[in-house]
Amino acid sequence: MDVLNLGILAHVDAGKTSLTERLLYAAGVIDEIGRVDDGNTQTDSLALERGRGITIKSAVVSFVVDGVTVNLIDTPGHPDFIAEVERVLDVLDGAVLVISAVEGVQAQTRILMRTLRRLRIPTLIFVNKIDRAGARYEQVLGSIARKLSSDIVPMGSVTGLGTRDAVFSCFTGADAVGVPGLVDVLADHDDAVLAAYIDDASSVSYRRLRLELAAQTGQALVHPVFFGSAITGAGVEALSAGITELLRPAAGDSNGPVSGTVFKVERGAAGERIGYVRMFSGTVRTRDRIQLGRRGLRKVTAISVFDRGSVVSRGSVTAGHIGKLWGLGDIRIGDPVGLPRPTSEHAFAAPTLETVVVPDRPCDRGSLHAALALVAEQDPLINFRRAGNGQEASVALYGEVQKEVIAATLARDFGIDVTFRQTTTICIERPTGTGAAVEILGTAPNPFLATVGLRIEPAALNAGVDFRLQVELGSMPYSFIKAVEETVRETLQQGLSGWQVTDCLITMTHSGYAARQSHSHGVFDKSMSSTAGDFRNLTPLVLMSALSMAGTTVYEPIHRFHLEIPADSLGPVLPTLGRLRAVPDIPTVSGPWCLLEGEIPAAQVHQLTTQLAGLTHGEGVLESAYERHQPVRGATPTRALSDSDPLNRKEYLRTVVRRVGGLQEGQKALTT
Repeated sequence: MDVLNLGILAHVDAGKTSLTERLLYAAGVIDEIGRVDDGNTQTDSLALERGRGITIKSAVVSFVVDGVTVNLIDTPGHPDFIAEVERVLDVLDGAVLVISAVEGVQAQTRILMRTLRRLRIPTLIFVNKIDRAGARYEQVLGSIARKLSSDIVPMGSVTGLGTRDAVFSCFTGADAVGVPGLVDVLADHDDAVLAAYIDDASSVSYRRLRLELAAQTGQALVHPVFFGSAITGAGVEALSAGITELLRPAAGDSNGPVSGTVFKVERGAAGERIGYVRMFSGTVRTRDRIQLGRRGLRKVTAISVFDRGSVVSRGSVTAGHIGKLWGLGDIRIGDPVGLPRPTSEHAFAAPTLETVVVPDRPCDRGSLHAALALVAEQDPLINFRRAGNGQEASVALYGEVQKEVIAATLARDFGIDVTFRQTTTICIERPTGTGAAVEILGTAPNPFLATVGLRIEPAALNAGVDFRLQVELGSMPYSFIKAVEETVRETLQQGLSGWQVTDCLITMTHSGYAARQSHSHGVFDKSMSSTAGDFRNLTPLVLMSALSMAGTTVYEPIHRFHLEIPADSLGPVLPTLGRLRAVPDIPTVSGPWCLLEGEIPAAQVHQLTTQLAGLTHGEGVLESAYERHQPVRGATPTRALSDSDPLNRKEYLRTVVRRVGGLQEGQKALTT
């Protein structure tokens, strides 16, 4: 049986989870449709999800329609949980983007569609809530064409719009409206369709057009648009048929080499890690030993798959399917299972906000750090870090709602009550110039049995960190070179001002080591022989010396904003934007409305949001998304270091001595 891994995406409150319930009901998986407001839906299982009526964690549920097994992945709609959506995108064969017929295209809708198109994920659009007062048809189609994509194909018409009797009727080959519109869109991507239709319209069968529509949809060139209501069921049957007709099932050879991706990790009843794995090739069986990224072989102890609304134990999981795997130990989100697939770029920008988490009871500090480390397994982008010499715990955020989720999780799962300090913006550092440093083995003040020389220089924008060798690859054991590279990347997590350093080229210019030596009785002597630890301990000192010479510039995140306001509100809005350091483009006035676009520091977005209602009589609509980083103007913001500071050599060496149990006697003299 064919398998289709389908994502359901939407702006919050567009009805995504309700649509999931309706699809499960139509497929016979559930006997009664749950309601988000009642907290009894299939895919919202967390107490906070049920209480707030929003999806926080992605969830998988399976059903069968027209002979195709659909693994449906319900994703969060709230922008604070966009990281959950990103993890899911890597494993999808297709997507349904849900839009409200009342609210139309919203801020998150635009971000999601832009990403789906960039990643070329075949996407159907479902306009929900046609039974609600204020529902629109032509206006929503026009908004989709303007704001999302002009390559859309309306799949039918609506009667009784805005009432409980609203009905969606699919276009047919005899429809005078649907066929010409279909030809127009398809012809934009295939001249043969247009030529054939012009020569003899009757010779181009509706079946041929539908086949071409399926082909172009599968290539993410066009996007069929369905209308309906998840509450009444209108249009859902047509959408179900469209899913199996227009979206391609998963490809993959079950007999090929094992290759899969971990997109979700959860904890079992006994505290064990369970990995959700999408298989792209091969078959994984219980008791198989499989390669888990760079962490080596792991033995699979149990497997479950999704089957008609349930999770059932199986002896294997094959290409195209999604399985839950036990026994993989330290499994993490994003890990490749078996052969790694090409690394995809991040679909969305990383979090730009950060806050310090403070336990209400000081005695819980140690437990809090351990608990946050476990929470970070399921949401790596919160980027848990210890700050202030390990006394503080900070996490990265997309927004304020995430605080509630983190607090509720810590209270429910770990019995730890917390509060949060004020949210701050996460900046980055980039090298200003070029710097170099070297420490030679056996030469004061180097206390380690290693020679390391490094040069750091600026790289292209968004290049990340590039590590290169100027020394011969065989000049010392590869494990030592690898230790230097890994430590370079770890050390650059905090620069001269405490922020992550990026967009730089690091070149290893010097290397040297003490060969393995033993006493006469054959026992290895670490005091005379270099180890990877020597290189890991020395590299931060050399790198930060080079970085100090190069200098860094701190950059803050900038958002691109799209602001629709009443034209008579332009006067009070413009000075407010100026006070918030926003740089607006020239306003566009159309009748009673004004469109303002421009850039604003991410740190000021929340303040603009809170002031907007008062400035625009509650009618202003703001959309914003990360655009770029720019140099900070004025005082340079700093952040507390998360660990020992290599710039403070004496304190750093004292910390290293404690960590490794003291330097060898032969090395100690070099520290004085």
